[in-house]
Amino acid sequence: QVRLVESGGGSVQVGGSLTLSCAAAGYTYCRYDMSWHRQAPGKEREFVAGIDFEGSTTYADSVKGRFTILQNIANNTMSLRISTLKPEDTAMYYCSFSPRRNCPAAVRGRDYWGQGTQVSVSS
Repeated sequence: QVRLVESGGGSVQVGGSLTLSCAAAGYTYCRYDMSWHRQAPGKEREFVAGIDFEGSTTYADSVKGRFTILQNIANNTMSLRISTLKPEDTAMYYCSFSPRRNCPAAVRGRDYWGQGTQVSVSS
């Protein structure tokens, strides 16, 4: 069973910065992709940024130029550097782990989610 733990959220003022982290554990070495999503009150969960095992990244248009996703394959961690925060960035941020075909049968076939870390931006 894959376990994900997010950290690094908090309350910041407009224009501030944060770094969110996600640590994955509980599986044998295999190829996987990871991503960050967020959900604001009263809204659906939305994709924020993703990074595949090879290191290619994708970003939602709303965060391009402000958010940077990074990964450390060696210790199975991922981070999201957030800068120039806006009030509309306020949300619960979740990391997701998507195992690929070479992962053990007990792991592949589904996405895994962490419990989330709250980011609150005030003016």
